[in-house]
Amino acid sequence: MAARPRELTPDRSARHLFGAKMRAHRERADMSLERLKDVVMVSTSHLSRIETADAMPPPDLAKRLDAAFGTDGIFEELYGLARREIHPDQFRRRMELEAQARLIEEYAGQIVPGLVQTEGYARALFEMFDPKAAPEEIEELVTARMSRQTLLSADFPPDISLILDEAVLRRTFGGPTVMHAQLSRLVDLTLTPTSVVQVLPFEHGGHALVGGTLTLMTLDNGAHVAYEESISTGTLLEDLAAVSARRRAYDLLRACALSPSDTATFIRSLMEVLPDERHT
Repeated sequence: MAARPRELTPDRSARHLFGAKMRAHRERADMSLERLKDVVMVSTSHLSRIETADAMPPPDLAKRLDAAFGTDGIFEELYGLARREIHPDQFRRRMELEAQARLIEEYAGQIVPGLVQTEGYARALFEMFDPKAAPEEIEELVTARMSRQTLLSADFPPDISLILDEAVLRRTFGGPTVMHAQLSRLVDLTLTPTSVVQVLPFEHGGHALVGGTLTLMTLDNGAHVAYEESISTGTLLEDLAAVSARRRAYDLLRACALSPSDTATFIRSLMEVLPDERHT
């Protein structure tokens, strides 16, 4: 018995409407996903995910759909809207994509990325962000942050590449002991079979990503996505042109950052000058 098609929600966003219209026109033409695949040259699995709004349509798909269904530019208009909108459930979607990623590359300008935070550092961050939060709320957030890191110890973990602004390492959270443990973890990750950490020193000056945090993800199906984050908001980018522009900015920073070996030496030098809380 064939699986029942997933119910669509075209009212949620332009991306959802794109997928719903695609299914409606496909069914009107009595065309299976397998048959449509041969017409538009996109895999069956990818077409299925586009219909359910779990994937962004490729840039050239809209024109091919208009040609296949004779829809006079409707799909091109919908794609123009979808590529510019903010994903309605972007952080949840980011977590789903992170779990599928084979390569995660991140630039952080102010704080250590969540994937490599220690428990103490994460707790200090959450307490700083919301000093009125109840202790149990903080612990719930810390537990969620730590559980997110389990993907790094999976049987087939993703590769991670981190570029950390020097400010990340010099701005302490939770006191010297907490910061020492966090820096120690970063040293351990500077160059392993699955991780690379590099520091971008202050002397590099300004750059295109200075205003926030950028995460680039290469998924197991070869797709590329980006996620930009500010103080309390984030934007998921799946449009090829937008992701390519962020990729270029990231690559320029990587070329200017310290090598992993020099990064480890630099971080150790900061650990040595942290005050000893036992004697303060």
